[in-house]
Amino acid sequence: MKNYTITVNGNVYDVTVEENGANQAPAASRPAAAPAPAPKAAPAAPKASVGAGSVQVKAGAAGKVFKIEANVGQSVKKGDPVVIIEAMKMEIPVVAPEDGTVASIDAAVGDAVEAGAILATLN
Repeated sequence: MKNYTITVNGNVYDVTVEENGANQAPAASRPAAAPAPAPKAAPAAPKASVGAGSVQVKAGAAGKVFKIEANVGQSVKKGDPVVIIEAMKMEIPVVAPEDGTVASIDAAVGDAVEAGAILATLN
């Protein structure tokens, strides 16, 4: 068996391919296995920012970026909303974990994000 990483239309898939060697029975004579479910796309890497900060603002839940509440260079206090995520028809604010200045916004409205994805950074 060999493992490969394949990218199709921007979605990354990890696949395992079984090699058919001279000492193995042909694939047609083997019992059919249930097809594996399609893997989920890997989360997109955060966009690089020149002034990326040291404090990460991460998504608490998987969903879609609904609104960006803060701008790069804006001062925020602990608990201020930075990004709003929409998940299961609810708007979930992603807040600043501490006081700081927004150094980068690493997501755009409409982006699908996984729980724990970095959405912004603060200085």
